[in-house]
Amino acid sequence: MLNSPATKYQPFPTVIKTKRHWPTQVLNKPPRWCSTDLRDGNQALANPMDGASKAEYFQCLIEIGFKEIEVAFPAASDTDYSFVRYLIEQNKIPENVTIQVITQARPELINTTMTSLLGVKKAIVHVYNATAPAFREQVFQMSQKEVIELAIAATTQIKEFCLQHPETHWTLEYSPETFCMTELAFSVEICRAVMDVWKPNAQYPLILNLPATVEVNTPNVYADQIEYMIETLQPSEHTCISVHPHNDRGTGVAAAELAQLAGASRVEGCLFGNGERTGNVDLVTLAMNLYTQGIHPNLNFSNMSKVVSMAEKMTALPVHPRHPYAGELVFTAFSGSHQDAIKKGFQWRKEHESELWNVPYLPLDPKDIGCSYEAVIRVNSQSGKSGASWILQQNHGLILPRYLQQDFSHHIQKHTDSHGKEISMAEIWSLFREQYGLKIKPKLSLSNFTFDAESGTIKANLLQDERQISLLGHGKGLISAWINALTQLFDGEITVLHYDEHSLGHSTDSQAVAYVGCQFNQSEVFYGVAIEKDISKAALQAILNSLITVYPQLSYQ
Repeated sequence: MLNSPATKYQPFPTVIKTKRHWPTQVLNKPPRWCSTDLRDGNQALANPMDGASKAEYFQCLIEIGFKEIEVAFPAASDTDYSFVRYLIEQNKIPENVTIQVITQARPELINTTMTSLLGVKKAIVHVYNATAPAFREQVFQMSQKEVIELAIAATTQIKEFCLQHPETHWTLEYSPETFCMTELAFSVEICRAVMDVWKPNAQYPLILNLPATVEVNTPNVYADQIEYMIETLQPSEHTCISVHPHNDRGTGVAAAELAQLAGASRVEGCLFGNGERTGNVDLVTLAMNLYTQGIHPNLNFSNMSKVVSMAEKMTALPVHPRHPYAGELVFTAFSGSHQDAIKKGFQWRKEHESELWNVPYLPLDPKDIGCSYEAVIRVNSQSGKSGASWILQQNHGLILPRYLQQDFSHHIQKHTDSHGKEISMAEIWSLFREQYGLKIKPKLSLSNFTFDAESGTIKANLLQDERQISLLGHGKGLISAWINALTQLFDGEITVLHYDEHSLGHSTDSQAVAYVGCQFNQSEVFYGVAIEKDISKAALQAILNSLITVYPQLSYQ
């Protein structure tokens, strides 16, 4: 990198405006969407899609809800030309969907493009020519006048073809390329020239597409450019202002949003931002940004994982695990403080029966896009006490009391530190069962018991391996009687310091879980958990399970 980059790079000029309207506007409706995945996105692939792949992707885009889809550059290849013919001849285009094709402003390419559309019910013909100084001077060596003449000639040729085929509802789309690098006065002049030739009306509408084909400035400058064009051109109701932002500066989504505030009503882009260089604007992020503000985008991402799988399959490009809304880890928290806040947010929402979504760290309910809550919190060495307890609650219905959360987090931390990686849900459950006596075959289990509340007497049978042990105890209640019985079995003093219980369901036959923390001979606290059909039996077994951890040290009588 240069120590003085200004000797090589100069900032692109801003727009001189004394009064801006877009900063005070608010997005309150979705734009007209146009997917360019099958054309702009496809041309950016190392291995472009074949006809069968494009057909499958086309169907996916329809299911998502796109009503305008740029399907091909028919004059560029036989594959693209044949695909357009396939869609038309095989009647694959729904009544409410308009296909779009693109062509450069060259007579022979326009002729091939228009021929490919014969017989289609509705079509958008997208024509473009280079208008920016770098392209005019370096690539085509053309004056501004010659560039305008080229745009007029292309528009005239397309219009003449459309008039000869009135059976199709035609829309012209014109792009001065690249708009964001073109002098504004010249952009106005060439767009006005196209408008004068096309004469947009209800039968022959016009789309003025103002692309940031190479993003060269901050999004606010792009918004200024769009607002200037609209204020100067004063387009009629039959002329739509469209934008096609790329992402060279990493602000394609912001540029599209600000352009809409400035008056643009249509956006072209690709799923997950696929496209040349750093990509087109990301339509998934753009749409879901609206959704999280309470505005339905008129695109359906209820099964986001399916959309991700389709895009990855067709493009051979992975969707980043931290991609907004769609990445595998986008709803996942590993940090202890994040996990604790999320867990408490879900609990608050449940307790208050709130319909409005306002959960810490989660701008979107994962369920709205088909994601389970299992992915929200995952546990590694950075996780705190809430992570593992959340997973146990979501997958097993266990609502751990705070003392057990704290104790189990120490075991989780020890495990993850020793292994140096994330611990799975299955491993968490296995570790929990191992630690708190929830084994399939515990060392000591309560077979049955009876308790006489009037006399405070408990009679119980324990099973140790294949051996049955009978116990008798007395106390003021069930727990104290049980402790009395156990102290006769074990040579020592047992004290119950913590006890909690809850049902694992809402039906009368639901299981119950009991959590306890006990001291043996006033030593450290040992914890036990038990799940049984009967809550009383669960309480007694949990106390027994807490002693299992120190069982080798106990003196059995």
